[in-house]
Amino acid sequence: MEEKRNSMRMSLSAQLLIKNMGDNSVEEEVGIEVLDVSKTGVGFICDRPLEIGAVYETNLKIWTDEVIHAFLKVVRIEQTKEEKYICGTIFIGLPEMNAKRIEVYDMLKRMESGDLE
Repeated sequence: MEEKRNSMRMSLSAQLLIKNMGDNSVEEEVGIEVLDVSKTGVGFICDRPLEIGAVYETNLKIWTDEVIHAFLKVVRIEQTKEEKYICGTIFIGLPEMNAKRIEVYDMLKRMESGDLE
């Protein structure tokens, strides 16, 4: 997937549970594999197609074992050969405190890798 974010991406070994906020009849939560997280959004793989433009409720478990409750809007989807879907999303209304948590983690990772001067 082509990089379109202004913020550096970071990888977390976490899972999200999502449900479509635009369809009140669908309450099913779907586990996904998180590929990366930045302060602007999340990239992940899931087993079923999602809709571009749809908003999903998420509970993201971050590196501190805290859970961030957020809403994600799907902006990109690519289907893989294995019949999975790589999704690019942006946060909708993410509280500043949670965005700062992600930003601090990003800064620490850059310091560790020597990318921050």
